[in-house]
Amino acid sequence: MARLGVAIPQTDIGADPAVVGEFVCAAERIGYSHVATYDHVLGANMESRPEWSGPYTSDDAFHDTFVLFGYLAAVTDTIEFSTQVLILPQRQTALVASQAASVDVLSGGRLRLGVGTGWNPVEFVGLGEDFDNRGVRCSEQAEVLRRLWTEPHVSFSGEWHEIPDAGINPMPIQRPIPLWFGGSGDRVMRRTARYGDGWITLYHQPDDAARHDIQKLGDFVEQAGRPRDDVGVDAWVSMGESTPQQWCEEITAWLNLGVTHITLNTAFNVGHHKRISGTSNAEHLDAVNRYMDTVGDLL
Repeated sequence: MARLGVAIPQTDIGADPAVVGEFVCAAERIGYSHVATYDHVLGANMESRPEWSGPYTSDDAFHDTFVLFGYLAAVTDTIEFSTQVLILPQRQTALVASQAASVDVLSGGRLRLGVGTGWNPVEFVGLGEDFDNRGVRCSEQAEVLRRLWTEPHVSFSGEWHEIPDAGINPMPIQRPIPLWFGGSGDRVMRRTARYGDGWITLYHQPDDAARHDIQKLGDFVEQAGRPRDDVGVDAWVSMGESTPQQWCEEITAWLNLGVTHITLNTAFNVGHHKRISGTSNAEHLDAVNRYMDTVGDLL
């Protein structure tokens, strides 16, 4: 069976901590296993980029992921926090290791760190990182993160990292923190197979293409010398233009493909995903209530 979570509709409900806290506390009461948030540090100014085609701009509010989860850790008890996804190569790795460890400690071991390589060069430029080599750097970052989370002192000399016998404190409760990779394509799946605890697929539907890629991921995991069930799969679902019967059919299809986690997103409107019509916190909470009432018995 899979664990069902929900993404915080952050681009709809805004940055008010009371509103965000209300959504997450309600999700916990309803029975969702995790809440997910996505990550952007800088938003492009549309006035200077009339040709911009990215989904998010400076008009969209994004709390810092780790600060947000630290706050939510104080107002919840059991729900897991999942980044879907944190853009890892635009950040300093040791800093991410320390921030994630702090959230893990403050939440009592409830962090699942999903990472990806990102798509927005504006952020990489503003943060002083190289957009062009972000994929290969991400693999070395994963190795560094795992060592910092499990060893009190780390000596590491790599292509992009130099750690001179040093460590983070506090160490996380989970050693290591579960590390998941989001994205698509063989390179992401191979990176997941070698370094990850799971793969987050945002754009798949539960069809033959998804079956093929999940099988391929399992093959890569075995090639990396690991059992297939070491690596989970988190699939995104939406509900905006479908019926309750279709919600159940989609959940059942994903379960038949063997996914371990499913994340409902009520505000995503890309590809086959369709958002709900409303934008208020009350409308999103009504939607996630109805969804759990409909599909909860299947999980």
